[in-house]
Amino acid sequence: MTAVRPVPADLEGRFIRLTPLTHNDLPDLFAAIGRPEVFAGGYGGGPAGYRATEAEFVDFAENYYQWGAGNVYAVRLPDGTLVGTSTMGDFVEATETTHIGWTAFDPRVWGTAVNPEAKLLMLGLAFDSGFGRVKIQADALNDRSRAAITKLGATFEGITRRDARRADGSWRDAAIFSVIVDDWPRVREGLEQRLARFGDEPVVLAKA
Repeated sequence: MTAVRPVPADLEGRFIRLTPLTHNDLPDLFAAIGRPEVFAGGYGGGPAGYRATEAEFVDFAENYYQWGAGNVYAVRLPDGTLVGTSTMGDFVEATETTHIGWTAFDPRVWGTAVNPEAKLLMLGLAFDSGFGRVKIQADALNDRSRAAITKLGATFEGITRRDARRADGSWRDAAIFSVIVDDWPRVREGLEQRLARFGDEPVVLAKA
C-alpha cells in the first residue's frame, strides 16, 4: 500500500472528537492550553515560549502549527469543548514516515482518556493511510511526556542531540520514539485496554 497523506477530516472516538483546527479556534485553544504548566515541559519551545495573553498566543500559533503542510487537529469533548490539539505532520510518503506531535492538552484532562484515544485515532489513521513508521518525540528533559509516550506502547529509539533551539535560546536534545506498522496490533490492543478501564463515563473537566 502506498502511503498517502490523509485528507483532513473529523475523527470520532468514544470520549473525544478530533476536528481540523481552524484559525478561528485559536482563542478557545488559548483558553485550554495557554497555561505555564503546559509550556513547562518543552511545548512551544519551553517555559520561555509561554504566551500570557490571547493575542500573543494567536500570533505564536499562526507560526507554530503546520498549517497546510500537516493535519492539525482540535481535540474536543463530545459537547464541543476544545481541550487541546495534536498534529500529524512531516509526511514523507516515499519512506512511509510521519510524525505525531505539537500535542498539548488542558491540564484538567491530563490522566484521562483524552490522550490515549487521540493517539489511537491518529495512529490508526496513519497506518490505514499506508504509513509504516510514526515518530513521536519529546524534549529529553521532559520526564512526564516521555513517560506518557512510553505508556502508549511506543519504542524508545534514542536521543537526538542538539535537535532544536528552545525559546530561551538553549539547545534541546530530543527523545525519539516510534510506532511502526509491525507494532500496531500490540499498541492498538494496549490503547483499547486502557480506554476500556475508563468505562462509559464521559471525560469531565477537573476543577482548575
